[in-house]
Amino acid sequence: MASTSGRSAASLAGADLPASSSRPPAKGQLVSLSGLRPFLRPYRLQIVLAVLFLLAAAATTLAVPMALRLLVDRGLVDPAVASGSPGERVLALREHFLLLAGCGVALGLFSAARFYTVSWLGERVTADLRSAVYRHVIGQSPEFFETSATGEVLSRLTTDTTLVQTVVGSSLSLGLRNSVMGLGAFAMLLWSSPTVMAQVLGVLVLVVLPALLFGRRVRRLSRASQDRVADASAIAAEVMNAIPVVQSYTQTDREARRFADASEAAFQTARRRTAVRAVLVAFIISATFAALLFGLYQGTQSVLRGESTAGELGQTVVYVILLVGSVAVLSEVWGDLLRAAGATERLMELLSARSPVQEPAWPAHLPAVQGGSTLRMHGVSFHYPSRPDRAALDGLDLDIRAGETVALVGPSGAGKTTLFQLLLRFYDAQAGELRLDGVPLHELPLDELRQRIGIVPQDSVIFSTSALENIRYGRPDASEHEVMAAARAAHADEFIRTLPQGYHTHLGERGVRLSGGQRQRISIARAILKNPPLLLLDEATSALDAESERVVQAALEAAMSERTTLVIAHRLATVQKADRILVLDQGRLVEQGTHAELVAQGGVYARLASMQFRAE
Repeated sequence: MASTSGRSAASLAGADLPASSSRPPAKGQLVSLSGLRPFLRPYRLQIVLAVLFLLAAAATTLAVPMALRLLVDRGLVDPAVASGSPGERVLALREHFLLLAGCGVALGLFSAARFYTVSWLGERVTADLRSAVYRHVIGQSPEFFETSATGEVLSRLTTDTTLVQTVVGSSLSLGLRNSVMGLGAFAMLLWSSPTVMAQVLGVLVLVVLPALLFGRRVRRLSRASQDRVADASAIAAEVMNAIPVVQSYTQTDREARRFADASEAAFQTARRRTAVRAVLVAFIISATFAALLFGLYQGTQSVLRGESTAGELGQTVVYVILLVGSVAVLSEVWGDLLRAAGATERLMELLSARSPVQEPAWPAHLPAVQGGSTLRMHGVSFHYPSRPDRAALDGLDLDIRAGETVALVGPSGAGKTTLFQLLLRFYDAQAGELRLDGVPLHELPLDELRQRIGIVPQDSVIFSTSALENIRYGRPDASEHEVMAAARAAHADEFIRTLPQGYHTHLGERGVRLSGGQRQRISIARAILKNPPLLLLDEATSALDAESERVVQAALEAAMSERTTLVIAHRLATVQKADRILVLDQGRLVEQGTHAELVAQGGVYARLASMQFRAE
């Protein structure tokens, strides 16, 4: 089984999954479970083994009443045995008890093998399903997250997959096993002619104490397993809150691998828990069977003493117990199956979601550039899917030269951030064309496009790792020397070296141990390390105090050298050195020029500058 445990969940994410156009089944219908087929298919061998162990355990269980009948009819009532010497009668009884004991041992072994195999399958499929859903979700465009709450997605990744694990790793097996046993017991009851007798099953006290000892170990491992699942969920929550950064730095594959590693750790912990539970199952079944044999032995002694009658009564009682127990278990399994059907349907809805931003069928490639990229837009119009009646960009035309620093200013809602999102292909424009270095954006592979672009967002994203790894996120294969050089260029080296472990200091979730200016400088260092020909700065200094802003501004000037830079800024003092200032209003380009030229024109920019500088 271990040979298949390393199978890549990525290969499952797009294989035989339901198309988004297909109509999902009604909630709770068991047909919804058919969506699990692509995740079960790689483990056909384990499924076959589980069915064989299940059938063997059921057959052994149904054989026990037959062995009991032989014990009663041939070991006790048979005249040939009854007329023999006491020694011969003891030997005859011993043979039948050994047969029963053999059934008990076989039942324990087959049941333990069934439990381990089925539980392994459930944990393995759940880990694959969770990783496939996560990989698929973090590859979606921001449009998906406009209509999907992150908390709900995380719930599907954790709670719903746990329900699926319960069914695949337990309920289906129990249902099939008890169906076989119930039908077999019913058939045997119809075939035989039982008489009423007292229940034979006796004392089970000896099972309790060892079961408690095993149970404590199982509970500890169960807690550890939940902790590992929580670790995976924490990674998911962190990355989903930073989807634009993850995608713009083309780290979706890396994050998917990191999550898969966490899921693998959860699987390995669950595997150890399952092994202990398998031993527990084997012990309980064997010990219960031993207690049953003890009760039967006492019953045979009673028959020998003439205190009760012998016959087929023992066989009938056991079959009745099997039939009633099977019906009770099947009623519980049915409820589990209905819950899992709903969970599977929700997971399949996630996997069937298709991003409107797709890879090109016939991709083009960007030419090599030096000194920055060129950017041209012609007649670009865009409406957000959530606001189709309002144009975020309306017939926008731009021509930005290589190495030019261009500032985008305008009131909130003018379309500045929308422009950045179109450049990164988080969305596609409904009209017009965008070209980067002469190549239409929709013809470029997403990773190649986003490798050409660096972004410093307004809200700097700091991951829960060291300062070194946060900067290295811009280029994961960079050496420590390159990371430190980028930090120096971003004016971050000095404060990083004062941290307790320097570059290896853990910065806490979302960089809670850093100030706003420090987080911003790490974000700038990340972009400098990536060294893209096109740099996007989105309100990089808006939340800083005056002193921090001066330091960050110096870092930004270092980042902007020798590359094309687009700067969004509400603080007009930060864009006065730009080669050109573009003024947007209601999705249109209304003015452009240098700071002095625009102030002289007395238009929108002059009004904004007058209000801001007067307030300062």
